[in-house]
Amino acid sequence: MKKLQFTIEIYTTKEKVWDALWEDQNYRNWTSVFHEGSHYESDLHEGSEILFLGPEKSGMYAKIEKLVPNEKMHFLHLGEYKDGEKQEGSFGEDAIEQYDLVEKEGKIELTVTMNVPEDYIPYFAEAFPKALEKVKELAEK
Repeated sequence: MKKLQFTIEIYTTKEKVWDALWEDQNYRNWTSVFHEGSHYESDLHEGSEILFLGPEKSGMYAKIEKLVPNEKMHFLHLGEYKDGEKQEGSFGEDAIEQYDLVEKEGKIELTVTMNVPEDYIPYFAEAFPKALEKVKELAEK
């Protein structure tokens, strides 16, 4: 696994960035960069499980390790989700995905930190900046 980090400056409030990231329709919008029809199923509470799914109801499942509204959403990916079943242990212990919002000089700095397998680096290096531009566009509306 290799750590990747992406940061974007957004000129709005933390609340608007948070809404752009996690409100259902907004989430579907910006994650369409990765896979059209992407969505999540969860109550979005710290300690809860979350399913990250495509339209075919397959994807990944994770635990929400840290959630501070308008500041942090940290996930630990636990495995794949296929045909309605969890595929236990299909990810390593360090399969993290973290979203952190920091207010700096009248803008919000959104940083995404994730560990990915080496062969996925080119994909995420290209796709994640595009996804974050969509988050910025949604938040600055």
